[in-house]
Amino acid sequence: MTEPFDAVDVIRTKRDGGSLSPAQIDWVVDAYTRGAVAEEQMSALAMAVFLRGMDRAEISRWTHAMIASGQRLDFSPLVASGARRATADKHSTGGVGDKITLPLAPLVAVFGVAVPQLSGRGLGHTGGTLDKLEAVPGWRAALSNDEMLAQLREVGAVICAAGSGLAPADKKLYALRDVTGTVESIPLIASSIMSKKIAEGTQALVLDVKVGSGAFMKDLGSARELARTMVDLGTDAGVRTTALLTDMSTPLGLTVGNAVEVEESVEVLAGGGPADVVELTVALAEEMLAASGITGADPAAALRDGRAMDVWRAMLRAQGGDPDAPLPRARETETVTAAEDGVLTGLDAYRVGVAAWRLGAGRARKEDAVQAGAGVVLHAKPGDAVRAGQPLLSLRTDTPERFARAREALEGAVVIEPAAPAGSARASVVLETVR
Repeated sequence: MTEPFDAVDVIRTKRDGGSLSPAQIDWVVDAYTRGAVAEEQMSALAMAVFLRGMDRAEISRWTHAMIASGQRLDFSPLVASGARRATADKHSTGGVGDKITLPLAPLVAVFGVAVPQLSGRGLGHTGGTLDKLEAVPGWRAALSNDEMLAQLREVGAVICAAGSGLAPADKKLYALRDVTGTVESIPLIASSIMSKKIAEGTQALVLDVKVGSGAFMKDLGSARELARTMVDLGTDAGVRTTALLTDMSTPLGLTVGNAVEVEESVEVLAGGGPADVVELTVALAEEMLAASGITGADPAAALRDGRAMDVWRAMLRAQGGDPDAPLPRARETETVTAAEDGVLTGLDAYRVGVAAWRLGAGRARKEDAVQAGAGVVLHAKPGDAVRAGQPLLSLRTDTPERFARAREALEGAVVIEPAAPAGSARASVVLETVR
């Protein structure tokens, strides 16, 4: 087969600061997916993009080419048949204690919206939604497209693994970026996320872009740029897209792990739970419902009165899970206590996430297993008064030899001051909205 372009010419164009043409982009993504562009050539192009960037037209076309490398799902029959009023999805850029998908999907489904939440597994310090749900006895992540549609029609929400047919170019390119130092490129991050989300076929999408030490975007400026880029990509593709910038300097809620986060999610669905988890769940639900054209809905009431819990239980049962079964518990626990009296003014999300990862809640490689019961339970959050010797964190694992490295990860994570700084009252977890 004669190729219409030469990979070296495409690399040079971007290396020298030029814009790639739509034809060049379509070709290089397709050729790389089928092996006609070598790994080292795509590595060079990824680095050129990392250093030179892409304009809006290039990013949009790159995303389109990634989508075209695989299949697209179609949930429109659900709306056309009247089974559901709309379809809406949420994507988080990843954080520590970020269990929001678990209560959010059933909550939005209460109002007649179909929520096809295709999720992934954790890698490194950020937890994976599928890992959390697999702590529920019997629950299965792998569903066929027909099973997904049937569950959306009958229950309204599904959280499951994305099939291998969605944006296969992204899967191949992401693995390459991971080992070539090109992960932190906003054009490549945005197109990676949005190619999969657009291919899922949802009508509306709300993005939860995390900001802070526990997030990939450490500062507000870069998070804002990523959010703007992704919202533009969704809009260009005909998907109603909104982004919330949310704080990830401190872990969300009081749990970091798998089973412990499921347990906390159930508390939220029962009308309780930590204030920050409830706040973000309700805020994202309101955005998803608004993007779906539903007005006058009260998500907070649906948490309080049990309607969201009913959908949660039905969602678990539909995927083989037992909502009444006890969740796994770690065999060993060790406690971290406060060294002095004062006010807890800092609890670093990244360090807590690494500690949970080292305890067995996460994985360093995709093939690693996770411990369902491992993780960290918080007994205080920034702003709380503490006394010397008071428990601050409980570390949980099945393998106690992990405690030492988890404690190392927590060095410098806790900040206690004699008094709370002026103006340090608890702020909203939602920092900005990008439309």
